[in-house]
Amino acid sequence: MLTIQKRMTKTFFALLSLPATAMGFALSIQISALSWILSTKYHLNIDDVGLVWASGPIAGILGQVIIGIISDKVWLWNGRRRPFIFIGGFLAAMMLLALPNIDVISQSLGFEGILGVAIAVALTLDLAINVSFNPTRSIIADVTKEGVERTKGYAWMQTISGTFGVLAYVIGAVWNNYVLIFTGVVLVILLSVIPPFFIEEPRELQKESEASEKHHSSRTSFSEILNSIQPLWGFLIYAVYAITMRLLQIKFDHYYVEIICFAITLFFIIKVLIQGTGGKSKHESGLIGFKKVLAAHSFTWIGIQTMFVYMFAYVQYKVFNFSAGTEIASEIQVEMGRVVSISFLILNAVGAILPAFVLEPITRKIGRVKTHALCISTMAVGYGGMLLFGFTPMSIYILMALLGIGWAATISLPFAIMSQKVDQAKMGLFMGLFNLAVVLPQLVASFGVGQAVSAASDKSLIFIISTITLAISAVLWFFVREE
Repeated sequence: MLTIQKRMTKTFFALLSLPATAMGFALSIQISALSWILSTKYHLNIDDVGLVWASGPIAGILGQVIIGIISDKVWLWNGRRRPFIFIGGFLAAMMLLALPNIDVISQSLGFEGILGVAIAVALTLDLAINVSFNPTRSIIADVTKEGVERTKGYAWMQTISGTFGVLAYVIGAVWNNYVLIFTGVVLVILLSVIPPFFIEEPRELQKESEASEKHHSSRTSFSEILNSIQPLWGFLIYAVYAITMRLLQIKFDHYYVEIICFAITLFFIIKVLIQGTGGKSKHESGLIGFKKVLAAHSFTWIGIQTMFVYMFAYVQYKVFNFSAGTEIASEIQVEMGRVVSISFLILNAVGAILPAFVLEPITRKIGRVKTHALCISTMAVGYGGMLLFGFTPMSIYILMALLGIGWAATISLPFAIMSQKVDQAKMGLFMGLFNLAVVLPQLVASFGVGQAVSAASDKSLIFIISTITLAISAVLWFFVREE
């Protein structure tokens, strides 16, 4: 074991953050360049591009959970998470390299068209990124002690990863997406393959206390998994329904299913909120706490994903006064794109700076849960500000900086909060289940919210939804108990 790991120095926390940084950088490239290259170079229809994007959250529903369970049990190449970081990083780098060369690959395989190869490459990239996030985050919990040390690990993860994410946006803006892609190939392979060799993983994961040891089992049944994610049942039912309807190309003008799924979600959230932990074992009380974290985090991601997906529509409607379907001059399209790009650049810049240098010191004084709840509250206020004042580029930039406070907390603190609630020997499994609180709301935003926004004449609905869901999330976070 390296001395920096024994002493848990800042250098080690930076080193520990690099595998997650590799996946974060690949994700930034995916956001910046995937739709662009599929549409402009390979001329895929928008429906095909949308299906490729939807595959990531769908893959994450099963992929992260399965990889989490497997990585909890295996020991290969002197590591538990190390093999999956290697494989995921290598696949992501190779698929990034393949993106500008899909036509060459298609010709070498003897295919007349490139659609099948383009989708295969894009799907593999999406799968590699989505699945590999689990071991890169789980390894932080494996090698750090619960408390300040673990919070610092995840704060540094977001600071390093966020900084590289901002770099990705800068490279794409200053040069072009091809430079970004080839830079990403080098960085992803280096940051995912080299750092794990210098991180010593524990041979045995810490189990829960002896008092709750009887609850520990090397196997986890499907019913136990379903019980663990009760607050997400409504989201899961809707995801299956929405995907099925999209694949069958069936459209409804009503929102009956959405209302029923929302009612199911509220029922199970209220159920977990009124559950007390008095007289319960650490295992049982931890599971209740985990469910509360899932409930709170899921509503966060409905609002955030709604902003990510539909920000361009809001800028087009509110800032430039163009309705959907209106023919817009190319120079105005470029200007609208620039406003959106600068907005997300500001959001990610704030998200990169705050976790290690601001939020982590605050958590030592008032705790992680209270810090996170307050940050989510500021995000709800920021979304409300968008409704009241977000009509000019400058006002949007200022409000995006405010939203960056909540974004910084969202991608750092919940991992530390969640990890203290669950069995340390099943960290990979619970990290995968925790990811469902991200991917299922993403599907709700892509399908349900998308349908509502498309039908609404006033695109302010985008930030009405975001404000309400973040406000609900903030309230739910205040019900999570600090250990």
